[in-house]
Amino acid sequence: MMTTTTAARLPEPLAEIIEEFQAVPDQQKLELLLELSRELPEVPPRYQGSADSMEQVVECQTPLFLAFEYDDEARTAEIVFSAPPEAPTTRGFASILHQGLNGLSYEEILAVPDDVPARLGLSKAITPLRLRGMSAMLGRIKRNITAHVASLS
Repeated sequence: MMTTTTAARLPEPLAEIIEEFQAVPDQQKLELLLELSRELPEVPPRYQGSADSMEQVVECQTPLFLAFEYDDEARTAEIVFSAPPEAPTTRGFASILHQGLNGLSYEEILAVPDDVPARLGLSKAITPLRLRGMSAMLGRIKRNITAHVASLS
């Protein structure tokens, strides 16, 4: 169970996902990740077949692409992920970040701690290299939003 201080730093949707992972035994964490991989939304038609309009997260072992749609009036970001169906671990990580961050304010996303992958408790089920891939996804999201916010000034 997370403390209020920890939970206060996490957006509610992301905190709920992390709590769900922390509540299940280690042997069920991978199952939960695979379940989440099936929940990653399809890439919108405007991005299908045009990976060059998306940014690749090269640190991931499998091809993973991101795109951002910003609403500067509301100061929110929609995040689009593209990960192949044959890469369920990568899709699971993308789904966690999509469900946990999509549509939130720039400030909420930028305040997310970098240790989110570690908080999932997957270190016994997933290799460190794969966990670094999720860290890279989160880092890329935060860098893109930081650059976008800086371009507004």
